[in-house]
Amino acid sequence: MLPLDPKKLLATALCALAFAACQQQITASNTAALPTTATSISAAWPAVKAETHPWTRWWWMGNAVDEANITRNLKLYADAGLGGVEITPIYGAVGYEQSYIDYLTPTWMRMLNTSVQQAHNLGLGVDMNLGTGWPYGGPQIAAESAAGKLVVQTYEVKAGQRLAEKLVVQDPKQQKLGAPLKAVVAYGPKGERLDLLAKVDASGQLNWQPTTGAWQIYAAFGGHTGQMVKRAAPGGAGLTMDHLSGEALNTYLRRFDTAFEGKPAGIRSFFNDSYEVYDADFSPRLFDEFQQRRGYDLRLYLRELVSKENNEQVARVRDDYRETVAEMVQQNFTKPWTNWIHGQKAVSRNQAHGAPGNVLDLYASVDIPECETFGLTKFPIPDVRYYTVDTKNVPPDPVMMKFATSAANVMGKPLASSETFTWLGEHFKVPLAHCKPQAELAFLTGVNHIFYHGTTYSPEQANWPGWLFYASVNFAPSNSWWPHLKGLNEYITRCQSVLQAGQADNDVVMYWPVYDVRHNAPPKLDMMISIHTIEEWLYPTNFYKNAVQLSKTGYSVDFVSDDMIRQAQPSGSGLRVAQQGPSYKALIIPTTGYMPVETLTNVVKLAQQGTTVILQELPKDVPGLHNLEGRRQQLKAITAGLNFAAAGNGVQVAKVGSGRILLASDVQKALEYSKINRETLTDTGLQFVRRNDKGTHYYYLVNHTVNTVDSWVPLNLSAKSVTILDPQDGRAGVASTTADGSQTKVRLQIKPGESLILKAADQPEVAAQPWQYLAPAGTPISVSGDWKLHFTGGGPELPKDQTLTKLTSWTDLADDNAKRFAGTAEYTVTFTMPAKTGADYLLKLGDVRESAHVWINGQDAGFIWSYPYEKKVGTYLKKGKNTLKLEIANLMANRIIDLDKRKVEWRKYHEINFVDLYYKPFDASGWELQPSGLLGPVTLQALATSNESRTMNSGQ
Repeated sequence: MLPLDPKKLLATALCALAFAACQQQITASNTAALPTTATSISAAWPAVKAETHPWTRWWWMGNAVDEANITRNLKLYADAGLGGVEITPIYGAVGYEQSYIDYLTPTWMRMLNTSVQQAHNLGLGVDMNLGTGWPYGGPQIAAESAAGKLVVQTYEVKAGQRLAEKLVVQDPKQQKLGAPLKAVVAYGPKGERLDLLAKVDASGQLNWQPTTGAWQIYAAFGGHTGQMVKRAAPGGAGLTMDHLSGEALNTYLRRFDTAFEGKPAGIRSFFNDSYEVYDADFSPRLFDEFQQRRGYDLRLYLRELVSKENNEQVARVRDDYRETVAEMVQQNFTKPWTNWIHGQKAVSRNQAHGAPGNVLDLYASVDIPECETFGLTKFPIPDVRYYTVDTKNVPPDPVMMKFATSAANVMGKPLASSETFTWLGEHFKVPLAHCKPQAELAFLTGVNHIFYHGTTYSPEQANWPGWLFYASVNFAPSNSWWPHLKGLNEYITRCQSVLQAGQADNDVVMYWPVYDVRHNAPPKLDMMISIHTIEEWLYPTNFYKNAVQLSKTGYSVDFVSDDMIRQAQPSGSGLRVAQQGPSYKALIIPTTGYMPVETLTNVVKLAQQGTTVILQELPKDVPGLHNLEGRRQQLKAITAGLNFAAAGNGVQVAKVGSGRILLASDVQKALEYSKINRETLTDTGLQFVRRNDKGTHYYYLVNHTVNTVDSWVPLNLSAKSVTILDPQDGRAGVASTTADGSQTKVRLQIKPGESLILKAADQPEVAAQPWQYLAPAGTPISVSGDWKLHFTGGGPELPKDQTLTKLTSWTDLADDNAKRFAGTAEYTVTFTMPAKTGADYLLKLGDVRESAHVWINGQDAGFIWSYPYEKKVGTYLKKGKNTLKLEIANLMANRIIDLDKRKVEWRKYHEINFVDLYYKPFDASGWELQPSGLLGPVTLQALATSNESRTMNSGQ
């Protein structure tokens, strides 16, 4: 196996110096170093460091942690190949209350310091959620700093009458929390709008009466959502904070200033989970900030603001309101939060999705933007077995994930992380094989820093299955496949060593028309850009359709916001948004209903300076109500000044300054006209993501189709050499290539479920070995005989040793302990090879439930843990007698079924306790037993050197 053990990482100091050089806003003087290695996987691979390993969310249940178990847990994680942990305290386990530690107390801080010290001794990094559970809040948040809700009450009054009722909030919950009167507006029969707040006395009595007609009175109160921190840990319970208020943020952070005592805690990054603050649509300064930012008084438009209608004026008032809220979230929370973190000599990591802002800008305001995968994507890889039926969750969407990775790419941030595998399947039914393609989906979007969701701290004395979190894939030592987790971890480490190298190498940027999203959103005020509502705000848009189509046809696209366009500078015939970021070949503006004049002005300015700009259509209108007609005239004047002439194939061109603007309903035709070529390798079904490391170009390729690709594949570059890197096992070799004009063609062999990395360089590889192209030769050799079966670890009891003449599931054995067993067992068989004539040999396990560790003739041959469940093993074989030993791990499911059938109480947690995929009380007693063990057939396929490419289907 390759040297990927994180214990060999150099534990130098604290956390983030290796990262800091890439962060424009962080100087080397206020950061400390993460552990790194001095060695590479091999000479052909980039160096490995803590950040190239997968990290995991580390739940502290009830903060019931102690120094001995912290050390024990971290040692197990390091041995398995993890690179770091993110500490997130949550609710606790029943029966351990005496061990609970209140959040941020001196005892808790001692446990944090122990974790940091022990982690760094092991070569691990440590991140910390800057709160407990989610979202931010806690005991320091009083009502005045809590998430706000606009409460509007309406009244009617006629000429000559006074309003008898006092203007006080009527909702008992709001009365309890306090809801001061913020605005009183009277709407008259002739369109009058009167601000009457000054006419309300301290008791709430309105001292005003109309002289004519019937009037409506709208009274607005600064109420509260009343939302509490979800899944809070001891010492962390309390109201959710107001994310629109800088004062509330300062109140929230003062508790951490006190706990940290002005000393850096050794944390690499502080984390903020996805924004899940529900119905939060108000803040005490909102009306004043609105007037300052939009130029008119929102209080006079209360009726439109809370209207359930969808007329033009109502929508435009909401446009302005939503833009104001977006600016407040970014400027009053995200940016000062990041600045505070920099003061702690750390970096910020943030999930912006769900927030009522421009998520691109929110992601761009932090150091490590983070997306998440929630739910399961089903891939057409042959023979994939899915054990979960999920009709509830929308599968993870690559376009949604690219909001985070685009912000990282465009702004030149070295890391884009992902909370990965959240609710990937039902508890205890997720094999390692399901994790690989889901991680690959994340990598293809630009993610290069995987966080598992997740790992629960569990004390040694806790009974199996240990402490568990209700929504996670259980990446913990209690999982039956834990001994094989290193296989997945090594794969991810190899991939991320490449995907963290250099910069993203994408073709174009595409504008996200956020104003269309705001204008077309439902009347509800708190518009959250959530992964759970993408069917409403993302799928119907031309933006989404373009992103999907361009990616499918071989263009790599990042997304930009209005503010990113404002920052952009021309770069040749393209553009660059950030000085430390990459250059892009063109800016695409998809069909846009509402675009600010400032944005269109900046777009035209870029074109005048030489940037290639592609418009799908001319913008139709401006958003918002403020100075509406004046801005409309400005927009009209700009578009009228663009004189387009037909250029053929549905493309029109307008020359502006030293550049041009292309107008085409089919964006791809405009790209082709501009000689911005797609990567035609996608015609094979392969998907890719590219990196550029100082002129060395990496292609990460994945085959999620049903067909094997064995052909010459073109790359859109001219390379002197191309090295193939196999992240499955670390092999490397120089590829067969041919030159074809400005393209380089590379011969590839990549089966369904596999990935490869191409390293294209502008100089020849001198000392490297050639890549070995192989094809099946002759009839497969059956590995059969008397299989010695020995159960090695797991429970509830180890089944008896057996000798099998035919491979079968553990659930079919006569031993009842085997039916309910979860763990590992060794299969040993001796077989004879009459000769060793193949260039290599492929060990194929057939049906294996669910993963394997392989030894041949006493030599460790590595792990087989994902599709297509095979491995090249020729180097370990010999002529004559050979011994094959396989350690097989199954799922946890059968042991859980047994516990629930016997009504053994193991689900004992506070708050949500333990639920299934549908958030119902978990119960596995009705499940069918899961096939387990090695079912085979096991074969050895001789491989011969292959000089000819061919097309293969999944059956070959």
